[in-house]
Amino acid sequence: MNAKNRKTLRAIFAKPTSPSIVFSDIEALIVALGGEVMEREGSRVKMLLHGEQWRCHRPHPGKEAKRYQVDEARELLERTGTTP
Repeated sequence: MNAKNRKTLRAIFAKPTSPSIVFSDIEALIVALGGEVMEREGSRVKMLLHGEQWRCHRPHPGKEAKRYQVDEARELLERTGTTP
């Protein structure tokens, strides 16, 4: 995991939830942790990490993840035992 991934991980766990995390940075973090990002139909994405999954939509037209998506990413990371 590189410095940018560590920064993204800290941002995901920061309170209050940040609305300015770029969604592709979350995807890169999942891949860096050994997970998988699978393209679905349209803007749908399925992320797998250590047997846990998270299904969501890529934000559009913007590139920042919505607050609820950051919360869901945090829940995925907590379920897999990943913390900053």
